[in-house]
Amino acid sequence: MVTVDDHHTRPATSSTVTLHVNGTPHTQTTDHRTTVLDLLREHLGLTGTKKGCDHGQCGACTVLVEGRRANSCLLFAVAHDGAHVTTVEGLGEGERRHPLQDAFVERDAFQCGYCTPGQLCSAVGVLAEAAAGHPSHVTPPPGAGEPRPEGAPVPLTRAEIRERMSGNICRCGAYPHIVEAIEEMGDVAGGMDGGARNTDGARGVPGNPSGVPEEATR
Repeated sequence: MVTVDDHHTRPATSSTVTLHVNGTPHTQTTDHRTTVLDLLREHLGLTGTKKGCDHGQCGACTVLVEGRRANSCLLFAVAHDGAHVTTVEGLGEGERRHPLQDAFVERDAFQCGYCTPGQLCSAVGVLAEAAAGHPSHVTPPPGAGEPRPEGAPVPLTRAEIRERMSGNICRCGAYPHIVEAIEEMGDVAGGMDGGARNTDGARGVPGNPSGVPEEATR
């Protein structure tokens, strides 16, 4: 008896991928439908990244991929083989918290805390984007008001922070304190001696509070 499988090879439904998470390579064989979010939580046990809407609308699952903010619930793991991912667990160094985490604590920028990991990762991305001069929807164009050379850092006003963080929902309504914490970090960014891990696991340097390599922000 001849079966269908004798003439047709079934397509593979899983692949082996390697993700560099918080500076450590992890190789997993995973179903093609597995998202980066599920890989982090279910396969690697990194449960800091939260599953909220699972549709890319709430921001609870935000991580940094190659230094850029991304909703991990929308990313297929097999499409990111070799990528460098930073989660909330990798923002600090050992027992030392990231300065932004300290700012969130000092400003009481959370209540239930469920959205906080995504808020933190998104905010680290915001600091890097602004430092690299990437404009937002509310950034005045060059020549409007006070002149700003093209590519110069964008001042993180409260309007800028609200716009850039608009993809991260806080159902507890801690937005005013979240804005204050990020604003505080934007004010002191130039003199910081710490930051997020970059894609090589290194700490940030003065003038680069996010720790994200400059080439990753271009």
